[in-house]
Parts: sequence; C-alpha cells; structure tokens
Amino acid sequence: MGTAVYKKNAIRKTGLPVSLLLWIHFASGQIHPVARESSVQFTIHNFGFRVSGSLAAPEGDIRFQPDSLSKSFFHVTIPSESINTDNNSRDEHLKAADYFDVKNFPLIRFVSDHIQAANTKGEYTAVGRLTIKNKSKDIQLPFTAEKNGNGYLFSGSFKMNRRDFDVGGSSTLSNELTVEIKVLAR
Repeated sequence: MGTAVYKKNAIRKTGLPVSLLLWIHFASGQIHPVARESSVQFTIHNFGFRVSGSLAAPEGDIRFQPDSLSKSFFHVTIPSESINTDNNSRDEHLKAADYFDVKNFPLIRFVSDHIQAANTKGEYTAVGRLTIKNKSKDIQLPFTAEKNGNGYLFSGSFKMNRRDFDVGGSSTLSNELTVEIKVLAR
C-alpha cells in the first residue's frame, strides 16, 4: 500500500483531518531523492586503467535542517543490481557472489549517525554507517547542500576500500575507489 494511501486510511481511523496530516508530514522536514535528477558515480583502477560506473539514485528518507543539524539525517538505500559500467559482461560479473552478490544482498545502505557543519558555509559532513554485503563500516561523507526550490541539492564524494566490504578478489583491481554523489531531494 502506498504511503499516501496508508496515511489517508490512518487518518480516517483516527478522525484527524487531512490538512493536519499534511502539516505534520511537511513540518517533519523529510524530503526524498528525485531519481531522475540524482546520480551515484564511482571510479576505480583495473589493470592500471581508470574504470567508471554508476549505481541507481538513492531511495529513502532525508531530513536536512541546516539550523538544527541534530534533527537532520540520511537513511538511504541503493539497489546493488543497478551497477552499470557500460559493459554488460563486466556488470554481470560485478553482480556475482565474489563482488556485490546481488542475489543475497540486494541493497547498499547508508544511515547517518549525525551531520556536522564544516568551516565553510554550505559544507557539511555526514557521519554514519555504510553497509554493503551485510558488512558495515563507519564513514564520513563530506558534502555541500544548496537550497533548490522546496528541497536541496546535495553533492559530495568520498574514498572507500572495496575490501572492507568483501567486494572482489582480483589483484588487478585497485582496493580504493572514489564515489561521487549528487542527490536532488524534495
């Protein structure tokens, strides 16, 4: 059942007016990634050559209140099967058990513990847990937040070690990769 239908039915059961529910939803400050205007890109070296790829845009809940960062959070997931390097053979190999094992671990998850402001206005760091293949690691994700209509455009990048998550075993593949994120959330 869709969220709106569920909420509407919940209101009917409690007798609360629809306008109150809408106020509560918007007052909570939660926004959601807009898939068609968001991207997750990565680069890694394989046999010394730079290989680029992408994953689907994140899905989930975001609350961002720059004046009250203690109430802000990112709770997002990405389907691991969405990996795309523009090479079907390589993509199928990356979906296999020795890499992302998409059959057993269909989601990549990031849940922030807290968000802190950086020294420069509009710059922040999300501190939280990244989970891939049921392996979790604390990470820091530096990002910028730019007001965009009734939402925000979040942009950031971070480096990670694929071996922290048991992704791949090839010695020709670099351990470190760079992930770049652009998320428009409304």
